[in-house]
Amino acid sequence: MVAQTYLKARRFIYRNARPIDLTRFQYHFENGTKKAVLDALAVYQNEDGGFGHALEADSWNTNSTPIQTWAATEILRELDVFDLQNPIVKGILNYLASGQDFGNDFWYGVVSSNNDFPHAPWWSAGADYQETDTYNPTASLASFYVKVGDKQHPFYKKAEEIVAKAVKSYMASAKLDMHEIYCYINLLDDLREMDMSALFDYERFKEKLIQDVHDSIEKDTSLWQKDYVSMPSEFIRSQESIFYPGLEDLVAYEVKLIRETLLESGTWQVTWKWSDYAREFAISSNWWQSYMVIKYMLYLPELLVDYLAMT
Repeated sequence: MVAQTYLKARRFIYRNARPIDLTRFQYHFENGTKKAVLDALAVYQNEDGGFGHALEADSWNTNSTPIQTWAATEILRELDVFDLQNPIVKGILNYLASGQDFGNDFWYGVVSSNNDFPHAPWWSAGADYQETDTYNPTASLASFYVKVGDKQHPFYKKAEEIVAKAVKSYMASAKLDMHEIYCYINLLDDLREMDMSALFDYERFKEKLIQDVHDSIEKDTSLWQKDYVSMPSEFIRSQESIFYPGLEDLVAYEVKLIRETLLESGTWQVTWKWSDYAREFAISSNWWQSYMVIKYMLYLPELLVDYLAMT
């Protein structure tokens, strides 16, 4: 069954994926190289160091934006590339420190130029447009800068301050959406091995994050892969995850569901839509399906053991 899933998924990737996702698939499953992924990633980077050009497939903005730059940092994390001398990394740090798309210690989640390009409705800058009101993606970008950046750079201290503010805000928060929680997971992961004790109480932060991850996962499994809801795979990458204990049954169920809902085409159904730009969404959803192939194929091998033990 697993072999059939892989072969179907592989065919979908080779027939449909953008080079960035094809090279990621090859890296994870076919002994591909980091260099190939980085070469594909680099074409989305603008001269200012930020990323655009629909790297985040729901926004076709060609300009650099914090969200699309965050998407690039996700791939760097995936590859374990944190080399300050890497030109992609260096460009991102320059963009983050430039003050572009940044104010009041936030990188803007939505930028006005999104409206000039096809995009999902949640990336629209409307009449009541506010540049930011959440730590998505600021918590993740700030922690990336603190982890990777040059401590002698004038912006480094500012990045540390943003991290501290982000954690303070989080500890006082009642409930966040899954995207903001994910950014805080990045923050926790990025800073786990760094001495940040002066900035926040790491253990209290970790315990609250574990509880919030558990609370944010949709417990009505009939909605999974039908509606846009939070499932274990949004937060858990392996059985070693700090979020895994207590969610074993839900993880096992999701593994089962992933196997059962594989489309004949070799991917999984996208559970959201755009309200406009139907032609572009058809393309975007295809890109997302390639992303989902990689996500679920990485999820299956690590977590399949528990599911098989229960059947």
